[in-house]
Amino acid sequence: MAKLKLDIPVKKGDRLELDVETLASSGDGLCRHEGYTLFTPGGLPGDKVVGKVVKTTPRFGVVKVFKVLEFSKDRIEPPCPVFFNCGGCKFQDLAYEKQLQFKIQIVKDSLKRIAHIEPPENIEIIAADSQYHYRNKGSFAVQGNTGKPLIGFYAEGSHDVADSATCDILLPAINDTKEWLRQLLEKHEISIYHERSHRGLLRGLIIRHSLSTGETLVGMVTNKGRFPRGFLTDLTEEKSLKKLGIVGLIQNTNSQNTNVIMGSENKVLWGKNRYSEKLGELTFHLSLGSFFQVHSKQAEKLYALISQWTEEAGEQTLVDAYSGSGGIALWLAKQGRNVIGIEKFEPAMEDARQSAKSNGLSNCQFLTGTVEEHAAKIALDKTVHTFIMDPPRKGLSETVIQTLLEAKPEQIIYVSCSPGTLARDLERLDGYQIQDTRVIDMFPQTQHIETAIRLTRHH
Repeated sequence: MAKLKLDIPVKKGDRLELDVETLASSGDGLCRHEGYTLFTPGGLPGDKVVGKVVKTTPRFGVVKVFKVLEFSKDRIEPPCPVFFNCGGCKFQDLAYEKQLQFKIQIVKDSLKRIAHIEPPENIEIIAADSQYHYRNKGSFAVQGNTGKPLIGFYAEGSHDVADSATCDILLPAINDTKEWLRQLLEKHEISIYHERSHRGLLRGLIIRHSLSTGETLVGMVTNKGRFPRGFLTDLTEEKSLKKLGIVGLIQNTNSQNTNVIMGSENKVLWGKNRYSEKLGELTFHLSLGSFFQVHSKQAEKLYALISQWTEEAGEQTLVDAYSGSGGIALWLAKQGRNVIGIEKFEPAMEDARQSAKSNGLSNCQFLTGTVEEHAAKIALDKTVHTFIMDPPRKGLSETVIQTLLEAKPEQIIYVSCSPGTLARDLERLDGYQIQDTRVIDMFPQTQHIETAIRLTRHH
């Protein structure tokens, strides 16, 4: 049977003059040409551009902008020197107010299109007071040659590092620590890992810092092998460690041929394997790979909101599913609630238990394992007032949805970093209705969106 010939009005290589109409959920500009959708990375609504078609598919094409004829009135000057070729941020050139409007619109569109739920007219967004210098964790790729490492994030749509001395959304102490490490790597000519040959030592850096405690934890991700003695001597020189607030230096070994950043083997080269972070009156003890919200001040606002939403629970049990290092569970326990946290990553559960102990909290327990394993058992044992779901980007499995529907908690609080999977899951939660929707700007200057939704059971 002959293939159906689709009428695509453009072909690769065509040069077009286009008006950027809106933004896609990816943060890319969207244009239309004779009814055909064209993604325009780097374009902002209101831009008039000349671009070259670099890709076509039956449903959409991609255009590379090589000239802006007219700039959007919402366009501002990005502070970062590598903004235009780094893939870390999408929106440094878009006025903050417009970034917030974009995020609300994406949530509304997802609810309407995917969940078939009419979104509220006004969704409240919790804006960030710190729109720069907020990110408490930097995961850097390292490439290049021995003695001349390139350290940074991958350039947009590639596997090439956009090398930069600073990143404006990271806490300044993380940039300072990275540059101190860079000069040691250069001085001692530490070999750099090459993906193709699978040889070389250093693959990446993970640096975590707390603004409230001043503590920094450093992880160096390596192929199998050891650092030379001279490098380790300089690395553990007390004056520099003190100045940068470093409390632990860890070598994480990842010898797999993979793009997953961390391996499973950690070796403490100096100091401790955790650093401490303070939110409100709580101290958290965090290890290198455990999940914690990247914007500490916004995390505090999110936790306070969840606390407000669970006030009516009284003595009843709350479940913090996908608990990470226990952030939400510990915050609620501090407010006097009875909480059970579930997390499959064992080091994160150890963090949570240690934090509970050091804060004197006995009204929370932490279970290591999947939500699929534990949630149904808990629901059989206890009446759960609220399930708090904060899953990874892929959302909830069918098993978890079924568990929730069978457990019939009074309310479900769903915290999500993916509006698409959030909307998909909401449609499957029959018998629950949305009471409140908030967008928390956890990731200023980027297209990433954090949403919190409170659902209550129909009676």
